[in-house]
This record gives sequence, structure tokens and C-alpha cells, in this order.
Amino acid sequence: MRVFLSVVAKRQDSDITGYLKTARTTIDNVLPVPRDTIDSAEWSGKHAAILAWSNEGQDGERPPLLAATEHSALGVSGTIARPNDVQRLARTDLLGAEACGLAGCFSAIRTADWEVQAATSSTRALSVFHAETDDVHVVGTRALHVHLVAGRGEITWNNTALQTMIRQGYFLSDETPYAGVTALGPSSSIVIRGGRRTIESTPLPEAHPAPASPRARRAAITRLADALVAAVEPLRANPTPVNLALTGGRDSRLMAALLHAAKVPFRATTNGLDSHPDVILARQITALLRIDHNVIPPVQTERRDAVLIPHPSTRTFEVLRTCEGMTSAYESIVEYLPYSARPTMSGQSGEILRGGFLYSQGQTTDKAMRRRVNDFFLKNESLFTEEANEHARELATPWLRRAEKNPWEVLDHLYVTYRVGRWHAAARAGSLRRGDPFQPFLDNRVVVEALSLDQRWRHSEEVVYELIRRFAPGLHKIEVEGKPWRFLANQPPPRRWPWSRPAIPSQKPTPTKKPGNNWNWRTSPGPNLSTILRDFVLERTDALSPIVRAEELKAVFEAPSVSQPALAWNLYTVAAMLTGAFPGEAPSSLEPVRVEIPRP
Repeated sequence: MRVFLSVVAKRQDSDITGYLKTARTTIDNVLPVPRDTIDSAEWSGKHAAILAWSNEGQDGERPPLLAATEHSALGVSGTIARPNDVQRLARTDLLGAEACGLAGCFSAIRTADWEVQAATSSTRALSVFHAETDDVHVVGTRALHVHLVAGRGEITWNNTALQTMIRQGYFLSDETPYAGVTALGPSSSIVIRGGRRTIESTPLPEAHPAPASPRARRAAITRLADALVAAVEPLRANPTPVNLALTGGRDSRLMAALLHAAKVPFRATTNGLDSHPDVILARQITALLRIDHNVIPPVQTERRDAVLIPHPSTRTFEVLRTCEGMTSAYESIVEYLPYSARPTMSGQSGEILRGGFLYSQGQTTDKAMRRRVNDFFLKNESLFTEEANEHARELATPWLRRAEKNPWEVLDHLYVTYRVGRWHAAARAGSLRRGDPFQPFLDNRVVVEALSLDQRWRHSEEVVYELIRRFAPGLHKIEVEGKPWRFLANQPPPRRWPWSRPAIPSQKPTPTKKPGNNWNWRTSPGPNLSTILRDFVLERTDALSPIVRAEELKAVFEAPSVSQPALAWNLYTVAAMLTGAFPGEAPSSLEPVRVEIPRP
């Protein structure tokens, strides 16, 4: 994981020394790894400086922590497909214009004397944040760091912005929990020269109409396929095979097909029992591709009537420390392990190729889709104060206007802008401290090519199906776990001659389900955990009062077992944040919580 922070003076007589000192002394609060694993680098000019930290160690495959010259220094987070492109970013006059055409999933910050430039890629999965004071501009990759430096170590919360954290568990805006700190948008750049700041953004691409002929469809698939192959091209030279987390679903299967087509050495790992559909289907996939497959079965234990989980305060502290208050403790983030340069991949964020939020949209009528857009921003409206609801309406208004014209595009773009650009970007910090997962679905060029395809066509799943068929012929014939391919589900069976034999149905992976197999303590917290969540939140009603109504807050917890567990955890997370749970020392001496497993 890399952390960058740049400070540039607004005036030639502004002193940046104190701001840089704060940046150095607060790094332990913003880089969630052991102190003895952190390396650092710095570059300073007369009126600007960039500071960098990392826990990657000496990994020769990665770009240097700072690519520095006498006159400037560049820091890159994430992965850039071609190593030479780092030098292009270091030399170009306008960083954003150069970055938008490069393959990879990255962000970049470059500092010269009295100048800072930063740029995000099309998903902003690697974030950039910015703030300013009377004397300086501050730009960095960790929101809390930017805030602490701008505020000289003091924290001021953005209470109004936190309403969306409570509703959704992540931000549906460019706001952060910290007053005065803003996230840079997708495909955006910030340029600060001579004390003046400008921000430019390239809109996400409009989708072209669905191709009308087979030839046009093949050409569209080819453009996306070429972008995917280019995204994984650097992995060919890696001395270690890629480890692919493979399931029976669509997206990790496409990754397997892609690696196969690109001639990238890889092996697959699947978690589950031999009878689980993921394991059954993954074995068929790896057999066809002739690659090594490792199945990790769950630990077998005696039948239990309860599970022990970390105390909510312990869990919340770790999420706040890692995700900076931009992901709810309802989410299970990746735990810390020492950094490893071994390449890993999964099917995460493959929904981009299937229409973003459209992939989970049951009814695709315009009315249903507009209602969903409204619900994203104004969920649980009665719980919130009028000020919080008014702010939510302001955020929703431009998206609702767009939804009147094209709700398909809105659900597609909302996914990239906020689900990936805010939720995934915040939660990703957990995995970044362990290594740099390779994610072709988030590649700059892949996203642009995918969003350029008609949303209805992508929603049908034919695009993913055809990519799999092209990359690994025969793989598309292995059934997928869960529902069948959308575009095939409603097609009549193929006609057969009366004298032909009926097709022999393939063996379906239908394991016998055991009672309680689908139980999850997060979604069914039970009375004991619900009481802990309830007591903590209600004791902090005053801290939450600018955002939620006290009487409605009580109603959330009136049942013995909370009926909206995600909402309860979101409230717990924000309440902990506003009452000083972090930064600070991790809670100690808190016993694990026992959650009863319901009897069938």
C-alpha cells in the first residue's frame, strides 16, 4: 500500500514546513500497517513538496515509490500496464490528459516547484483527495491524512455528508467524513500552479446503440477483448503464476478465459466443500483449461449452537482505521497480512461488463429504475433530519434528472461513480496493504470500452458470454452457478428432428443443502448482538442528532433482533466515528460476542 501527500504554497511567502511536519507525525494514523514495515521517500522544492510511504518493501517489479528528477517527483498508486508509461506521466505537461489514455488501474500525483498535479482513472478505485487552507493546497491519497495536515492535526467532521454513510454504508457523493476534504472524481485531474487550483473531469462515455448486425457485434466484442488482453499483458513477464480466485460464476470464469487467451501462467483456488457448486464447476473449468486447481475446504467442526465474533467496537475500530470512515463496519474488510508481490486476481467488479447496478435490477421498467435511483439517495427518509434529507435531495437531483431521460445509463454510471469509486475504493485499502490485486475489470481502457456498449446488451450478459467463448472456446458450455445466462434464459430449446435422440442433460451441481447453510451472523444478528448495537448507538443519540431524529432512531432498535442489520451497523460506525473511536488506541479487553445460530 502506498500513501502520497503533497503540499503546495498559495503564495511565495507561505511556509509549508509545519504542514510537512504534521504529515510525518500523523502517518501512523493513516497507513494501517505495522510501523516497522514502512519505508518513506520525499522530494521538496522551494514552495512545494511530496511525501511518500509504503509497506511494499524492495519489490523490483513495482515503479519506484517516487520517480524523482531534479525538478519534480511523481508517485503512482495501483498498477499501470506498461512500465514506460510511468515516465510518460513524469514528463507530460498535463498529467490528467496523459493519464486518461493509459491502461491500468491507478492514480498519480506529481509535484514540481510551486505546482502539484494529480489524476484519477475512469473508476477512481485509487482515490485522490484535496483540501486547502489560507496558506496551502493539500493533495493526497488518504482523506484523513489530507484533513489532518490541512487542520494541523485537528479533526472537524462533515456531519451533513455522513447522512449517506448511514443510509448506504458508503458515500454517494465526492464528500468525505472530514470537513473541507473532497474526493477527486472519475477521470479527473487537479492542477495547482502559482497558488491557483483548477479541476477538470472527463464524463463517463455514453453508450452506443446495440450493434445491429453480427459483424458489428463481433467488432464491438473485439475492441473490449483487446482492452482486456492489454490489461493483463504485464503479467506474462511475472516470475510467479497468477493465483485466480475461481468460483462457478460468470466473472471469475471470464478472468480464467482471459488469462488463458493472453498466455499468462496461472493457477486457480476455490473455497468450499466438494459438493458445493463453486467447487464442482471450478473443477470442470480448470480441467478444460488444464491448469492447477487448489480446493480449500472449510474447517470442519462439531455442530455448534453459536459463533463468537469480535466485539463491534473492535471490528469498527479496524474498519475506521483502514477505510477512514468511508465504509461501514457492516462490511468485512480484508485483514492485514505482510505485503506480498505475488499477483492475485478475482472476478470482483465484473458487474461493470454486465451493466453496473442493472445486474441486480429485477424490474427494468423506467418507473422501477427511477424508483431505485431515488431510493439510493433517500433510503429510510423518515429516520433523518430535514437538513440531512434536503442534502440528500440535492445530491439526488442531477441523477434523477438524468434518469428521466435514460435510467439505464444512470444505474450503469452510478455503479462506477460511487459503488466502485467510493465503496470499493475505501474497502480496497484492506487488500492493498497485503498486495496489489490485479483487476482487469477496473482497467482504465476496459471501463471506457465497456461503458461504450449498450446497457441493455450488457445487461443481457451476452457480452460476457461471447468474451468467454472467444477467449476459451468450450468454456461457455459449462453451466454457470445460480441463474442461467439472461439472454439464453427465455429462448426456446433448439428444434430437433423427430428421429434424433434427445440431448442427454449434463449433471447439475445440486448439492444437498443442510439446515442453516445460508445463515450469516451479519444479516441475522440475534438478540445479544442487537442489544450491544442498540445500547452503543442510543447512548450516542446527541452526537447523531444533526443527522437523525431521536424518536425514529429508537424505532430502528425496538425489536429484540434488529430488522435492518446493515442500517444498525452503519449507525454504529458513524456514532463511533463522531465520538472519538478513531484516531486513537485500539479498544482492549473487549470480550468476543456470542451470536446464537437459529435452530431449523
